[in-house]
Amino acid sequence: MPEGAPVTVHPPLPDGGRRVTIRGKDVGTAYNLLDVLEFLRAAGLPEADTAVDDPELIDWHDAGPDSWGPDGPEMTS
Repeated sequence: MPEGAPVTVHPPLPDGGRRVTIRGKDVGTAYNLLDVLEFLRAAGLPEADTAVDDPELIDWHDAGPDSWGPDGPEMTS
C-alpha cells in the first residue's frame, strides 16, 4: 500500500469500542475483532486470509487487536 495501511483502528474509547476508518473514511465503531473483520469484508478488503496484525493492512493505534475497552486488554466476541 503506497500511503500506509488503508485501515486504522483508533484507541479504545472511554465507553468501550474503537473507532475504525478505512481509507480515511469513518466506517463505525468496533466492539470486538469480528466487527473489524466485518468492516474489512464490507469494504472489499481481505479479512479471513490476512492476519489482523499485518501493518500493511491495519494500523492499530495505542493498543493491539486484543484491547477493546478503556480498562486494558480484553477480547469479546
